[in-house]
Amino acid sequence: MTGARIDHAVSSGTFSLDGQTFDVDNNIWVIGDDSECIVIDAPHSVDDIMAVVGDRAVRAIVCTHAHDDHVRVAPDLRERVGAPILLHPDDRPVWELTHPGTAWDADLADGQVLEVAGTRIQVLHTPGHAPGAVCLYVPELGAVFTGDTLFNGGPGATGRSFSDRPTIEASIRARLFALPDDTVVHTGHGDDTTIGAEAEALGR
Repeated sequence: MTGARIDHAVSSGTFSLDGQTFDVDNNIWVIGDDSECIVIDAPHSVDDIMAVVGDRAVRAIVCTHAHDDHVRVAPDLRERVGAPILLHPDDRPVWELTHPGTAWDADLADGQVLEVAGTRIQVLHTPGHAPGAVCLYVPELGAVFTGDTLFNGGPGATGRSFSDRPTIEASIRARLFALPDDTVVHTGHGDDTTIGAEAEALGR
């Protein structure tokens, strides 16, 4: 049995790209046990994230992609908790829109395995919403964290810079729909879903 659990909160702020800004609510996801954890994405507010983390040691800040509503406070969170920021290098041009002249700490790679609280987290490169978008699959918890790649209701948006609809659909079909149907999908925004429900709706 794994000792890891999933903790969750919602943080409110804005998303800006291509000269437009929107109000948006982002999910905060934290995986760990009572002593250590990783934080998935860093939206809007360090204090909102720390309310979920508590006094645990943060081992990493893992970014599903580099849109500003997912990484805006990543450097500030890094400073607060002393943990490295992890991002797929294909998202460099997106990251630099928000944090020019500031680097993340380590690259994510497809197939990489992260570990926290004795639990393995598999990195799946799923480009389309952004070139360096990744999903994080945690078999022991029956869950996948999809960022903005897959939502309850279908693929993430692809109408803006650095995104592509055929690419995101190919990523979802090849990487996510290969997971067990009962895998719970924890999204970057909105409600959970399952792989089976989205595969039925989109078609494998």
